[in-house]
Amino acid sequence: MKKYLVHTLWLKEFKFAIVALFLIGAGLAGCTGKTDQATNVATSDSVATVEVSTYFSAIESYLVDEIGKNYAEGEHCVPYYGVMAVDETNANDILVWGDFWVFNYNQVGDTLKMVSGGNHPGLMHVRQTENGFEVTSFDRVTDGSDNVPSAKRIFGDKYEAFQAFQSDDNKREQLRGEKLAEYVKKHNLSVTMYQDYGWPAKKLE
Repeated sequence: MKKYLVHTLWLKEFKFAIVALFLIGAGLAGCTGKTDQATNVATSDSVATVEVSTYFSAIESYLVDEIGKNYAEGEHCVPYYGVMAVDETNANDILVWGDFWVFNYNQVGDTLKMVSGGNHPGLMHVRQTENGFEVTSFDRVTDGSDNVPSAKRIFGDKYEAFQAFQSDDNKREQLRGEKLAEYVKKHNLSVTMYQDYGWPAKKLE
């Protein structure tokens, strides 16, 4: 296993080409749902492209199920995140440092209107099990006077990368829009726009 850095990247679920004797997969569901399987069958004989469960899909499920539920409920819960670093050295404790965001939306016409949400930077602890990956704990950056000290403590030498991501509003909004577009396509929603309260609607690319 290896340790590596991924600075402010939008990390999506990986896709692998394998002989499809069985399927394993996880996809982002709405606030009231769980992850589901998803498969895209290729044209070549006996080969399929399968959406494989990774620690990133486990993190998305955690964000929806454990954090999204603490906000005012919406029809759709869509997280996104910037990852500063990943350490895969220990399969029983995969470490993912990131700035994690969760938004709940209601669909009104062709627009997803934001109901609630916020960000939760910190360190995700994930382990691999026989049934896939699961988040075992989350070390969160605290609010208030301990915000900066706790962030420095949790991110360590990745703190500057974390700061750079947090300060780049354009990059974060781009990643948010990409995730929303992916979610809309995956769930076959008749949506072309998204909107925050008090702001003009934005077109999904």
